[in-house]
Amino acid sequence: MTAGAFRALYGELRERSPRAPDDRRGALGHLTPERVVAAAAEVRSGRTVSLAAPIETLPGPDNPEPARHRMIAPADGETGASGGDALHFARDRFAMNVHGDADSHLDALCHVVFDGELYNGVPASSVTSHGAGTLSVEAVRDGIVGRGVLLDVPRLRGVPWLEPGDHVSAADLTGAEEAQGVRVRPGDLLFVRVGHRPRRQERGAWNAARARAGLHPTAVRFLAERQVAALGSDGNNDTAPSAVAGVDFPVHVLAVHAMGLHLMDYLQFEELTAACARAGRWSFLCVVAPLRLPAATGSPVNPIAVL
Repeated sequence: MTAGAFRALYGELRERSPRAPDDRRGALGHLTPERVVAAAAEVRSGRTVSLAAPIETLPGPDNPEPARHRMIAPADGETGASGGDALHFARDRFAMNVHGDADSHLDALCHVVFDGELYNGVPASSVTSHGAGTLSVEAVRDGIVGRGVLLDVPRLRGVPWLEPGDHVSAADLTGAEEAQGVRVRPGDLLFVRVGHRPRRQERGAWNAARARAGLHPTAVRFLAERQVAALGSDGNNDTAPSAVAGVDFPVHVLAVHAMGLHLMDYLQFEELTAACARAGRWSFLCVVAPLRLPAATGSPVNPIAVL
């Protein structure tokens, strides 16, 4: 895709995503209270399924700066039966690179800077070394709750996963809808499976920053047409290498910056895929509850599907 064609697509999607000058929630405006109430009707069995992968604390080719988990109490032997105070507390400390290529996370609308601006024309200078002054993950402090839809592209193509560098097209998304008997509706939380996790488990980790499957930029039109409220994938949502000359993360630019979509990267869908296949339906109530980090550009996330 040429840089000129990408710019034209960016302008088209921005025009199709009208917003008030002070809007700070973006596409979550499609998720009305009425649609949240309707999403509750998706619950049939009451089964809950996590869409997050376990956070990793060991380095790897796709995770050179892994999360750090350290026990700060008790000290070795402190809880032994040696007399003294019988009460002790186990305590620990955790730190992570939120926007890495291994752990499940949510991107806030301040995450993408393009042409010197954030979403909706907010100056990029609002993000400093002290954090984001606006559009931070605090905007979703009350959670994202709605109808979730899982589209399984490897299932459609009859393969276990998409190979790194492969693109998901709009035709793949509509084809998966038809094959799975589901339709993405306004206000839905859309989850697109590319099979990143099972490939990683079977073949081992690789440098996903350089090679991964994801959406083609033109597939973002599907999101605009259906008025999707949020987007998640078991990959980065973007393909690598990029399909656009000079823009490394075109889907992030189009979805977050042009349309105001909160993205969820590197989720895990294997348990959900199996549950949906058994139930014969691919929609569910979904609850996304990021941490309340007032100035953060994202958050670790553990979306829960309720079938």
